[in-house]
Amino acid sequence: MMIKLSIIFLALSLSGCFSFNNKEDKKQISLGERNINYYSDKTVTSLEIPPDLTKPSSQNAFKLSKYVTSIQEDTISFSDKDNAIKEASSILRTLANIEVKKSGDRRWLLVDKKPDAVWNLSKSFFKSNGFSIKKTNKKIGLMETDFLENYPEIPDRSLGVIRSMLKKAIAARYALPIVDKYRIRIEPVDGGNKSEVYLTLTSMEEVLTKAGADDENTIWQSRPKDQALETEMLYRLMTFLGSDHAIAREKIIKAKEEQKLTVNVAKSVGGYAKLVFSLNQYDTWDNMGWALDQLEVEIEDKDVKEGSFYINVARTEDLGVFSRMFGDDAVKKSFQILVKQTGTNETEVYFNDLSEENEQATIDFSHEFLGNIAKQF
Repeated sequence: MMIKLSIIFLALSLSGCFSFNNKEDKKQISLGERNINYYSDKTVTSLEIPPDLTKPSSQNAFKLSKYVTSIQEDTISFSDKDNAIKEASSILRTLANIEVKKSGDRRWLLVDKKPDAVWNLSKSFFKSNGFSIKKTNKKIGLMETDFLENYPEIPDRSLGVIRSMLKKAIAARYALPIVDKYRIRIEPVDGGNKSEVYLTLTSMEEVLTKAGADDENTIWQSRPKDQALETEMLYRLMTFLGSDHAIAREKIIKAKEEQKLTVNVAKSVGGYAKLVFSLNQYDTWDNMGWALDQLEVEIEDKDVKEGSFYINVARTEDLGVFSRMFGDDAVKKSFQILVKQTGTNETEVYFNDLSEENEQATIDFSHEFLGNIAKQF
């Protein structure tokens, strides 16, 4: 009888812990105090993926040959003998001069270090957080991690006394997982003596479908950007690159707003779309790079003097059965995004079809694609 009562009591205690209405937990967490706990050895399980979404690839921080060419360089070690972290630590003994730029919700860093140094430190920063590097293109300054599960601890006061005591023993999960990945873009400035650093967060979450039904399942779907998390990681990167913690926090919070941005979509030669920025060419180039990061566009090459981004994307009409069977890469095409200044404070951005076939589907796609770019501002 006592055993049955104990089981009932335990079940009631556990069931009551799915409500997290404690007002104290809803207080805004200060910059630098957020608990971020990425699981480097957590594998994302294979789930049904809607055809218009991208599944996070399986993550294994210790098997990187699938993602990088130099396994020796990118192997992660969490021991005190991690040479990459030790090397980074020795570099960081001297504080760096880092400024924070801001436009709308986005912030980026102006670092008093050469791009090569920032590149190596950024790689070490991701390793120290358990990430493996999935894609790198040092020529254009792009580095992208694989997805990792973000598994923050639920405060004990939200769990109740019994659940708090038992949570370690039962290793219970109270929410479906969220996975994050980051992209860093490094742009040389001041003749290559300084660097601008842009960090972009992309998240996906596992959600229930047909809850309660016999065919209940889970799928991955894109998750709205957690702006606070992106800012927190930028702060941590800033301190990793050599800024004092207190100074970094103050600079990020008090970053001055840059010029208000106006972006218009218009029709160009041949019916293709174009964007009109009320900025000079260099500032437009910067903003276009940021927008392409937000949309996770694959940049194959770029030329700042020419004002060109060479991108690989799949047109909307090509996304169908074929892409679902063989992946989006099978239907991607190459296009040029050309940034050209047309006035004192006016720059136009053109969408060029490198195949020169000028299909109506490509013309329509140019309006959709540049329209999505405009929505980022």
